[in-house]
Amino acid sequence: MSDNLSKLTSCGHCNNISHMRIIGSVNDTEVYEDPDYGPMGEGGTIYSVLECPACKRVNVVSYGWHDGIESDDEINYEILFPQENNFPIGLPDNIASTLRAADKIKTIDVNAYAILLRRLLELVCLDRKANGATLALMLKDLADNNEIPEKLVKVASGLKDFGNIGAHAGIGELSEKEIPIVRALTSAILEYIYSAPHLATLAENKLKAIKMKGKKP
Repeated sequence: MSDNLSKLTSCGHCNNISHMRIIGSVNDTEVYEDPDYGPMGEGGTIYSVLECPACKRVNVVSYGWHDGIESDDEINYEILFPQENNFPIGLPDNIASTLRAADKIKTIDVNAYAILLRRLLELVCLDRKANGATLALMLKDLADNNEIPEKLVKVASGLKDFGNIGAHAGIGELSEKEIPIVRALTSAILEYIYSAPHLATLAENKLKAIKMKGKKP
């Protein structure tokens, strides 16, 4: 790692993977001393502000450091900013990993991004055991079984259509302007099917714990 460039890392805003310019650092380190032998080395935590070369936005990271570190491979960044606060909670592992994979390529290839989100929609249908030979029929089956409201089927169909455009060059071409729309459609579906029930379960369990605690003498 050079004096003014970070190790290879992913931007928390646009997911571009690159070396970033270090525009500021704070070192919270100290020299460790042995009572008999004196100074034995220096170590602690370093906080750095990194500028993404792609989107020009800043990331804040921290990492443990000591003077025995010899290469970037020994450094592990913890992302302090931005936080992943817009990621739906309560997702099954395969659906969460597909969404993260899609997010990583959204600024690299919007069409591939839309295709991955269409695949994610199919995974949701399979997870909810929807019946149907096509994605459209599986979505209808989810609505018929009250897994999702009818209005959300239209949202899901919109996401499916974006995926179709991404998959077929003859239909058209998606641009970065469509990214927020596609992501919002995805979040609406995932939050209804997974996040809301997950939060309801958490709240129910918390209330039960409070009531049990109140019953104890």
